[in-house]
Amino acid sequence: MFRGVATFNLDAKGRMAIPAKFRKHLDDCCSGHLIVTIDHSDHCLQLYPIAEWEVVEKKLMALPNMQGPARRLQRMLLGNATECQMDSNGRILLPAKLREFAGLNKSMVMIGQGNKFELWDEQTWNALMDDCLEEDFGGILPAELENLSI
Repeated sequence: MFRGVATFNLDAKGRMAIPAKFRKHLDDCCSGHLIVTIDHSDHCLQLYPIAEWEVVEKKLMALPNMQGPARRLQRMLLGNATECQMDSNGRILLPAKLREFAGLNKSMVMIGQGNKFELWDEQTWNALMDDCLEEDFGGILPAELENLSI
C-alpha cells in the first residue's frame, strides 16, 4: 500500500530517485520493476509496480477496441506504458516524451495512491491542492462515502 507525498528533483538526465520511504517496499514487492505511463485525465504520470500494472493492462486489453473511447484509452495508457527498472541507487529514468507530457522539469511530487503512484510537477500539484481546498465536495461524493467520518 502506497500512501503519502514526497517532493524531490529530477536530475539533468531525467532520472528520479525513488524516495527512501517508498524504495524498500518497491524493492520487496516487484524487485524495482516498474511501469510508467500517462494519466488519461490529468497531466501527470502513473507509476505502477509491474504486478499491479499487469492487472490494469489485462482490463484495458479486454475492452472492446472497436469503440472509440476504449480504443483511445488503450492507445493512451498501453501505448505510452514504459518499463523502468530501479538501479542500485533507487533511480529510474523517465522517458523524455512522458516528462514532456506531465511538464516534469526539475521539482516534482510523488503521491501514493494505494496500488500505484502519481508523478506531478510540483507547481502543478500545489495549484491542484489549492483548488481542492477551495472546492465544496457537497453532493458529489458517491453514496458509499456519504457517511465516511474522517
